[in-house]
Amino acid sequence: MNRSSFATLACATVLALAGAGSAQALTTLTGTVGDSGKYLLSAIPVSVTTNAVLKMTFETTTAGANLELCAGSGEDLTAGKCTTRLNDSGGPGFMFLTIVDAASLNGKLIYVLRAVGVNAASFRFTIE
Repeated sequence: MNRSSFATLACATVLALAGAGSAQALTTLTGTVGDSGKYLLSAIPVSVTTNAVLKMTFETTTAGANLELCAGSGEDLTAGKCTTRLNDSGGPGFMFLTIVDAASLNGKLIYVLRAVGVNAASFRFTIE
C-alpha cells in the first residue's frame, strides 16, 4: 500500500468513527393498552448502575385517552400502580420529554398504564 492510499484510508476511518460517535441511537416502540389497562415495555427490570442521562418521549396517539409512562416493581404493575411517573400524555399531538438519571431506574420495570378512558389506547415511546 502506498503512502497516499494509506493516508486516504486513515482519513476515512477517522471520519467514520467521528460520525459514529456523534450519532444518536433512538429506539421507538408503539403499542396499544387494551382491556387490562396495562402495557409492559421492559421485559426485565432495568439494569443500569452508572449515572447517565436518559432521554425519553411519550405520546398517546388515541383521542379520548390519557396514558402514563411508569417505572416500578412487578407488583406495582400488577396492581396498576404508577410508583414513579416518568411521563403523562394528554392525547394525540402532545409529546412530552422526560430526562432522568438512568441509574434511578435500576431494578424497575417500565410500563404504561391507562389513566383516563376505557377503550383501547395506542402510544408511541422513544428512548435515546
